[in-house]
Amino acid sequence: MRVAIPHTLENDVVRDRLKSKSHKIADSIPGGGTVRTMWPSENRMTMDIMAMGQTLHAHVDLEPGQLVFEVPLPAALSFVEPMIASAIQSQGKKLVAPPKDA
Repeated sequence: MRVAIPHTLENDVVRDRLKSKSHKIADSIPGGGTVRTMWPSENRMTMDIMAMGQTLHAHVDLEPGQLVFEVPLPAALSFVEPMIASAIQSQGKKLVAPPKDA
């Protein structure tokens, strides 16, 4: 599943916001879960997502003008793809939004 979130920010700003808020990603998983993030390159954040008895290996690419979430869903979870895509769209926008105290 691919979800693109458009933005008008420089990649450095998006990267800083993702790094400072990545601990909040697990909060948006329906039913709870855990997420481990890593940055193998400056424009890719990888995620190991453990939820609903499944482990997913996903990534987020920082591209000019958009943040692209790639989440491969196993067949057992394909029926919830629209719900997951909607949550990624909603939460992804919050991840790149300016801090509330800014």
